Amino acid sequence: MIQNRRKFIKKSSLLAMGTGAAFLIPMDLLASIRRNISPNDKIGVGLIGCNGMGFSDLSSMLKMSEIQVVALCDVDDSVLKKRTSDLEKAGIKKPKLYKDYRKLLEDKDVDVVIIGTPDHWHCLQLSDAVKAGKDVYCEKPLANSIEECNLMLNSVQASDRMVQIGQWQRSQPHFVDAIDFVHSGKLGEIRLAKAWAYQGWMGSIPVLPDTATPAGVDYDMWLGPAPKKPFNANRFHFNFRWYWDYAGGLMTDWGVHLMDYALYGMKANTPKSVMALGGKFAYPNDASETPDTLQTVYEYDGFSILWEHATGIDNGNYGRNHGISFIGNNGTLVLDRNGWEVIAEKDKMQSITLQQNQGNGLDKHTVNFIEAVKSRDASQLKAPLKVGYDAALVCHMGNIAFKTGNRIYWDNYEGQFSDDSSNALINAQYHNGWELPKG
Repeated sequence: MIQNRRKFIKKSSLLAMGTGAAFLIPMDLLASIRRNISPNDKIGVGLIGCNGMGFSDLSSMLKMSEIQVVALCDVDDSVLKKRTSDLEKAGIKKPKLYKDYRKLLEDKDVDVVIIGTPDHWHCLQLSDAVKAGKDVYCEKPLANSIEECNLMLNSVQASDRMVQIGQWQRSQPHFVDAIDFVHSGKLGEIRLAKAWAYQGWMGSIPVLPDTATPAGVDYDMWLGPAPKKPFNANRFHFNFRWYWDYAGGLMTDWGVHLMDYALYGMKANTPKSVMALGGKFAYPNDASETPDTLQTVYEYDGFSILWEHATGIDNGNYGRNHGISFIGNNGTLVLDRNGWEVIAEKDKMQSITLQQNQGNGLDKHTVNFIEAVKSRDASQLKAPLKVGYDAALVCHMGNIAFKTGNRIYWDNYEGQFSDDSSNALINAQYHNGWELPKG
């Protein structure tokens, strides 16, 4: 059974990668879907950051009759050219093109904004979009620091805008069913929840020299509030994830998806304390900065949550390269993107065989968002900003514990840690003339 599961996981490795490629449907298929659309009241969509999940989000929304792509924004001309070509293959006329997201936000034809940029841009772009009166679908993780998360939460809560975070598993039926079972109490008292991402497809990032900025790339705009550094291909596009200036490694990239469900299942938010151990053990001399191996323990009253990640390895817990497990006195529920099952403790309950994935979670998530946009009812949202906030907060805590090398304690009343070295890592550091949004 485990061998068959491993074959299935290997076969569906693109989905496990979470790069966005798995969600892209062929443009000719999208064209056939849109051929039968009757003219209705249109919702104009503008996409900021077109290279990965952002375009997957747009492609998903374009399956809905109301959606009209109005504008694309990207700092790389080659990406704009490719995505324009992709849309033309689907029979969609060329949208307006921008390289500065602020110009897109001034566009009166844009009702909804998709933010698919690197993490270090999310705070400014989401805050500016809300101020411009746009509804927003923002990719995860919410932001690149705890301070930015706090500012974004305040900004959205003070507005009437619909904001959905791209934690699409919240709309995936089998994930919801699994958590309903966890909350039923049938597992007995749960003493430990685990979440993990073992990513065998991730190899070493080779050391590359700095180069001139490629033609057609507005590198200053790509950097935005991040520290000024020479252009290096390793830091650009997909691999930005492994550099602290722009992101938080697998802890935030996969962690927000999986820790979100660990928190959801345990009805938990901020922990009492956090410990983290790890480092660059698989590829100690490569070009990446974030740890390729990490174990993080979150302390709560009556239970713990354990996060694990490792690159270059697929053989994770229960034969799965990613997942969440809830370990109770009567049995253990194991959940991933392929389905969920229950492994019973002897003589305490009945095991449950694999309950398989049901459909495309991303499509369900974007439909949920657009339905909330139309109804103006934020209570409909499956992943409102608070969901993204809670997941990002604990993931950033894990990275802060790793950076300090200490067991760190969180004061929920004060909204800070008990030590100065950890608190110093809460704040965002903006550069190049960019300023944090006002709270």
